[in-house]
Amino acid sequence: MRVYRPTPRSGSATVTPMSHHDDETPAPVPVGPWRRRTRRTAYENPWISVAHDEVDRPDGSPGIYGVVRFRNAAVGVVAVADDGRILLVGQHRYTLDEYSWEIPEGGSPLAEDELDGARRELREETGHEAATWRRLARMTLSNSVTDERGVLFLATGLVAGEPEPEPSEDLAVRWATVDEILAEIADGTIHDVITIAAIGLYAAGQRGTSIA
Repeated sequence: MRVYRPTPRSGSATVTPMSHHDDETPAPVPVGPWRRRTRRTAYENPWISVAHDEVDRPDGSPGIYGVVRFRNAAVGVVAVADDGRILLVGQHRYTLDEYSWEIPEGGSPLAEDELDGARRELREETGHEAATWRRLARMTLSNSVTDERGVLFLATGLVAGEPEPEPSEDLAVRWATVDEILAEIADGTIHDVITIAAIGLYAAGQRGTSIA
């Protein structure tokens, strides 16, 4: 950019080159076949932030992308008793405005060991501790709009105690067999994706077709 300034003596104009720094914008950030040109935080709270990105799509056309960024990882626990029954937790989900039966699950801060988060969620929601833990799988959730990641665990050797629910939780707890849970998944009674994935993995392992 060039700006014309009058000289003090003659009043004639001279051309003075100016720095281009004020006009520079950050270089686009490659995201696979996408390019992110800008990012701003549209909303945030202690649990999530929402990023508004201006992007170049894979075909080169301009667009926008909204990303829900999580401050916690999701942890889910398949807690199995000695008789083979599995712990389920019921609660009304505010986002859906409907009741949901799920395995014990919750959020683990990103800096926390995921197993510690899973132990805490099992204890808080059901009162149970477990002697043996095994990771079943890692997963991503709603990955078209969020960066949320999750980890599934199998817990056995259960010892009962007193639950310690959070103020936002009004929970019910019940036991069910694998077949009962699979039937409720099939008829839509159980619709939580973490539960569906975790029980599916556990059931496959029980039938000798484990992918964990």
